[in-house]
Amino acid sequence: MPAFLKQKKNLYIFGLIFIVIIVAGAAFFVLSMGKVTKTEDNQTSTASQNEGSNTTNKPTASDVTWQFSGSAWTPSSTAPTCNDPLIPTLPVNLESVTSILYPGQTRGGNYKAHGGFRFGSDNNISVTLPLDASVTEGSRYIESGEVQYMFTFINSCGIAYRFDHLHTLSEKFQTLANQLPEAKVDDSRTTPFNPPVKVTKGEIVATKVGFVNTKNVGVDFGVYDLRTPNAASKNAGFAAAHENFKQYIFYGTCWLKELPTDISQKVLALPAGDSANGKTSDYCK
Repeated sequence: MPAFLKQKKNLYIFGLIFIVIIVAGAAFFVLSMGKVTKTEDNQTSTASQNEGSNTTNKPTASDVTWQFSGSAWTPSSTAPTCNDPLIPTLPVNLESVTSILYPGQTRGGNYKAHGGFRFGSDNNISVTLPLDASVTEGSRYIESGEVQYMFTFINSCGIAYRFDHLHTLSEKFQTLANQLPEAKVDDSRTTPFNPPVKVTKGEIVATKVGFVNTKNVGVDFGVYDLRTPNAASKNAGFAAAHENFKQYIFYGTCWLKELPTDISQKVLALPAGDSANGKTSDYCK
């Protein structure tokens, strides 16, 4: 082969090799950039997911729970500020109420930290929640031949309230009641709901109250300020007499005065439901 043809062939081969190297380098660079971009996208996506997860799982004020240690109530974390007034609305229609049972009285041989509402002869009384809360415990039992229900509610701020002598429950609360032990005669011991069930102001708890057979129509209502013991508990005699029941008796309130002013005045003006005690109360001074 002539020398000039051999040289031309070599140049041609070297050119092909150079082009292959350039193309391979460019391909490697593009693939490398794509790999880096994909990794960064994954990191961003994971970070976003983590941020969303943290936001979702971060405890809120409504997640604060209250526990009784045997001597005092304490919150699981910093509690939110309570409403002012503590109870923004009544749980029953005031126009149907004929008299008021005052909290902080001895009735029927037992001390009652709760008060209540009494009505005429119609058991068809709706009871609604006056405050957002969690249902923490309940009871179903038999008294005077009829099944009765009781529930305790605690708001995250530290206000608890309780209803007793509920006769016919709403569907939601009947479902909760079905989780409780079978009703026994005069056994009103409470059973905790684990976990507590969140409920909202205005929800209907019951559509009938009291005793249908005897037309003894009333519903117990107690309010307890778990943030601090009440004034009555500061009395040595009172404290000694109720030492074993301080969980609620030491924290009972005169809820008649914890309502909006116009409602409170109307409630206080109603007759007392207990003929023996009248409006005398350890809480309502």
